[in-house]
Amino acid sequence: MSDEPTSGADRIADRYGRTARKPWTKLKRWQAVVFTAVALGVSGFGAYVGYQNLAGAPVEAQRIAYEERENNAVEITIDVSRNDADREVVCIVRARNISGQESGRKEILVPPGQSRVSTVIESIGQPVTADVYGCGYDIPEYMSRA
Repeated sequence: MSDEPTSGADRIADRYGRTARKPWTKLKRWQAVVFTAVALGVSGFGAYVGYQNLAGAPVEAQRIAYEERENNAVEITIDVSRNDADREVVCIVRARNISGQESGRKEILVPPGQSRVSTVIESIGQPVTADVYGCGYDIPEYMSRA
């Protein structure tokens, strides 16, 4: 008789050994824990940044009315809503010409507690509409009342 193993399992065991090698088991478990912790941290950070950037704006303004004035000017009335009514807000309003290009711009300081504001925007040409560009709590130094 020959000394060769008779079954396929015996041949594999003779080639690779009979004991199962598990030195990677702990390392794989450790890697899984680290990967999970990093994934949760990155996901949490991404959710926070997304919430800060995509959540509702702290200050919003809506055009209520506009009316053309003499000498290439337009009057705009806006309503400002904010999450902190006790803070000043600056809003940028603009006039637009017939082609839709901005032809005039003005910054408005909205005092605390006030929500409706009107102003006249001077334009370089005949304005056909006026709108709100945006609002925020960051008051430029030249507009502050202090």
